[in-house]
Amino acid sequence: MFFPPFLVVFFFLFVFLLFLVFGLVKFGLFAMAFARLGIPPEHLFSLLFLCMIGSMINIPVKRLSLDDEPAPIDLVSFFGLRYRPPRWRRPREMVLAVNVGGAVIPTMISLYLLIHAQHPFRMLLATGVVTYVIHRMARPVPGLGIATPMFIPPLVAALAALVLNASWAPPTAYVAGTLGTLIGADLLNLHRLRELRAPVASIGGAGTFDGIFLTGILAVLLSW
Repeated sequence: MFFPPFLVVFFFLFVFLLFLVFGLVKFGLFAMAFARLGIPPEHLFSLLFLCMIGSMINIPVKRLSLDDEPAPIDLVSFFGLRYRPPRWRRPREMVLAVNVGGAVIPTMISLYLLIHAQHPFRMLLATGVVTYVIHRMARPVPGLGIATPMFIPPLVAALAALVLNASWAPPTAYVAGTLGTLIGADLLNLHRLRELRAPVASIGGAGTFDGIFLTGILAVLLSW
């Protein structure tokens, strides 16, 4: 399934931000952050580009039947952002999918960091803190998905990393920010999917606005 988790104008905004990040990499700012994560700086631009492109790719994993036919929703607003839901293909059927850029790639990076972690238990503890906070704040938005404020996860992740694992704060902030948001916002709310009344519920996609990946980057920068 191929559709953007945001309006076209936001796609161009992300393209602009991507090239802005590329400029920062040239000056070594983001490169320093990713070097502290244990990721070679030369791979940074490729990772960000893959996540942006991957955010438009959703892998269907399950189909859920609905009791009645939901009314179509043309535009959804949440936390100041706008999103255009995909059209219903089967009016009484919802598709559960996994977003490549917002779930698959960040999870792979997080697992890599966990495997090479100096204190994996502290990293998991920080992830638990973020999971709890995000789960308490996340809410279902009809026609969209499980939504959470974009800037709360990085703040909580950075704080948890500095308190629980200060000696290895950047990787801890990344893992806690990405996995904590993924688990707290999406996975722990799977039982509420039918409340969304949306044609597609994407884990790591719309609702978290690919913040699962962006949260990790912001959390690393905040933990400097």
